[in-house]
Amino acid sequence: MRLIKQVAIALLILLLIFPQPVWGALAQLDRTVLTLELLNARVKTPKLSGGIPTIDLQHFIIDLRPENTGFRANFEQVLQAGLQRAGSSPLGLDLSYSLIQGDFVGNNLGLKSPLYGQALAPIFTPIEQTQLQRDRRRYAQLSQLSMSLLGSKTATPAQISVFRGGLKLVQTRFSGEANFTNTFFLQPVDASGAIFTQNANWTETRFSRNVSFAGASFRKQGIFRGSIFFTPAGFNQAQFLETAIFSGATFEDTGNFNQASFNGQARFNRMQWRGNADFSQVNFANRALFTQNRFYKSLFLTDATFNQAVTFRETQFDQAVNLRGASILNQADFSDAAFANSSAYLNVSDLIFDAESAKIIGNPGQIGSAIQVPILQGNENVLRNLIQNFRQLQQIGDANQLDYTTQKLRRDELLRRLSGININTASSETLLKLGFSPIQVEAITQYRQEQPFRNLGEVLSLDQIDLNTYIKVRDRLVATSPISYTESLLLAWQWLTLGLLLLLSRYGTSFWLVFGVGTIAIAHFGLIFWLIDRWRRLHPQKILPTVYETSCVLSSFCLLVLFGLIAIFRTSTQPFLTLGCVEAIVLPLPLVLVARLYQKGRYHDLMNSSYFVEDGSMRQLRLLIGRLPVMPRFPLFRERYMPVLWENRWNWLNYYDFSLNNLLKLGFNDIRLRDEHLPGIVTTLAWYQWVIGLLYLTLLLWTLSRTIPGLNLLIYLK
Repeated sequence: MRLIKQVAIALLILLLIFPQPVWGALAQLDRTVLTLELLNARVKTPKLSGGIPTIDLQHFIIDLRPENTGFRANFEQVLQAGLQRAGSSPLGLDLSYSLIQGDFVGNNLGLKSPLYGQALAPIFTPIEQTQLQRDRRRYAQLSQLSMSLLGSKTATPAQISVFRGGLKLVQTRFSGEANFTNTFFLQPVDASGAIFTQNANWTETRFSRNVSFAGASFRKQGIFRGSIFFTPAGFNQAQFLETAIFSGATFEDTGNFNQASFNGQARFNRMQWRGNADFSQVNFANRALFTQNRFYKSLFLTDATFNQAVTFRETQFDQAVNLRGASILNQADFSDAAFANSSAYLNVSDLIFDAESAKIIGNPGQIGSAIQVPILQGNENVLRNLIQNFRQLQQIGDANQLDYTTQKLRRDELLRRLSGININTASSETLLKLGFSPIQVEAITQYRQEQPFRNLGEVLSLDQIDLNTYIKVRDRLVATSPISYTESLLLAWQWLTLGLLLLLSRYGTSFWLVFGVGTIAIAHFGLIFWLIDRWRRLHPQKILPTVYETSCVLSSFCLLVLFGLIAIFRTSTQPFLTLGCVEAIVLPLPLVLVARLYQKGRYHDLMNSSYFVEDGSMRQLRLLIGRLPVMPRFPLFRERYMPVLWENRWNWLNYYDFSLNNLLKLGFNDIRLRDEHLPGIVTTLAWYQWVIGLLYLTLLLWTLSRTIPGLNLLIYLK
C-alpha cells in the first residue's frame, strides 16, 4: 500500500512539472468519434470562447478519409452553412485536441470573395471590408504589374476564401494534408502545438489578426509561400522536420521564430520583414536561404545555430543584425547584401566561429565595415578568427577593417582604464556619487573583500544590483587590478601612440590616408624652407623672391594641401582630428623657430647665396635612405655640391624636392643644406623634418605591407 502511494505521488509530481504539450497529449487520449448528429448539434449551439461564439469541435476524431465520403461531404456542407451565415458576429471554429484523419481542406470552409474587379459581398461588416480592401489593393497592383510585363489586357479574376471567425487548432493532429491555401483569416488563428503529419499548405494565406504556431510540429513540408501576416506572428518553438517554405511571404509586424528548429531546408527567399524578425536560439540543421530579403527592422539571430550554409545574398538590412552568441559551423554568405545606414550592421559579439572549418563571405571592401562588436573584452578571439577568415579569402581590405575595429576598441579600453573608476579600489563616497545606493555600495564592498571583480558583468551577480543601475554606471566603471603611477604612464603612452596610428593610417590599413598626411607635411615644410631661404630681409638690401616665384609657390602649396585634404576626408573616420594631429606635428615647432629666426635677423656671410646645395654630378630619381640633410664638411664635396640657382624660374621646386627627400627619403636631386655660414635654426628645422621622415617612412612601409598582399615579403627581404 505504501509503495502504491509513493508511485502515485511520483506520478503527480511528474504531471505537475511536465510541459503543456504533454498535458495536451494526455487530453487527446479522451476523444470521441464525430458524427453528423453531433456536428449539427455543435453548429446549432455554438459556445462562447473568449466572448466570441465558436463551434466547439474539441476532443473529436474527425474521419475525412476517402472511404468515408458521405461524412466528409456533409461535414464541409454543415460547417460551411454555419461559418458563412450572415450576421454581425461571425462564428469561430475550435478543433483543439482533435484528431483529423484524412485531408483537411480548410479553404473550402470560407466565403469565396473576389479580390478586385467586383464589390465585396454585403455579408461583410465595415471592419471586415476595411481589412479585405488592404489585400485587394495589393492584388490590384500586382495584376497591373503582371499585365504591363506580359502585355495582357485582361486578368483572371482572383478569389480568396474568407474565414470570418477565429480558428483554434491547439494540439490538433492532422493525419493527412492540411490545405488552407488562398485563405483570408479576419480573426486570430491559434495553432499552438498543432501536429501536421503530412504537408501543411498555407500558400497565399492572409492573417489579419494575431497568429500563433507556437510549439507546432510540421512533420512534412510547412508551406507559407506568399502569405501575409498583418499582425505579430508566432512560430516560437515550432518544429519543421522537412522543408519549410516561406518564400515571398510578408511580415507586416513581428515575426517570432524563437527556439524553433528547422531539420530540413529553410526557404525564406524574397521576403519582406517590416517588423522585427526574431530567430533567437533557432537551430538550422540544414541550409537556410534568406536571399533577396528586406529587413526594415532588426534581425535577431541571438544564440542561433547554423549547421549548414546560410545565405543572405542581395538582402537589404535597414537595422542591426544581432548575431550575439550565434554558431556558424559552415558558411554564411552576405554577397551583394546592402546595409542601409550606420544603424545597419552585424553584431558578432560572442560569435562561435572557427576560420578553419567555416567562413563568412561578403562583397570585398563592404562586409568588413558592416561587422561590429560593442566591446573588445570577450570578443578578441572572435575578431581574430574573422580576420583570419578574410585573409584566407584574399579580402585584405576587410581583414584590415576588422583589425582597425579591434584597435579602436583597444584604444577605448585603454582610455577607460585610465579615466574610469575602478570598482575594486573606489571609495564608498565615490560609488555613491556614481549612482549606487548605500545598500548597493555595502554589497559591493563585501564582495570585493572576498575577491576582486574580474569584469563588470560580475556586478549583476549581486542581488542588490538591478539592471537599470548597472546600465547607468557601466560606462564610467572598470574592473581591473590596481595600477601604479608607472603603469598609468605606460598605459597613457600606449593610448597616445595607438591613437596616432589610428588617426594617421587607420592602424596601417589605409594607404591613401597616409598619402594625404604625407602630402600635407611635404607642402608645409616646402613652403617653410622656401620662406626662410628666399625671404631674408627688407633692408639694408632687399633679398626677396620674385612675384612669379611667390605665386608659383603659394599656388602649388594650395594644390598639394587640397590633394591631401581630399585623401584625408575620403578615408579618415575622423578627418578633422586627423588634420588637427598633422598640423600639431608640422606647425608649432617650425613656426616658433621661424618667428625666432626673423626676430633675431640674419647677419652672416654668403647672404646672397642659397642655404641649399645640390649634387650636380647626376640627375635621377634616387632612394636616399641613408642620406643626411646637411652636406659633409669634406672639401672635395663642395666641388660636387653647388648652391641651387635662385634666378632659375623653376627654382621653387627645389624646396619641395628637399622636403620630399627629408620625409620620404626619395627625390630627383640630392639636395642638402650647405655646411658653412648656416643659421642653427635652419639646421634644426631640417633635422626635425628628417626625424619625422623616418617615422613617416616606417608608417608608410608598414601600411603598404598590410594593404598589398605579398609586398611585406619584398620589404622584409630587402
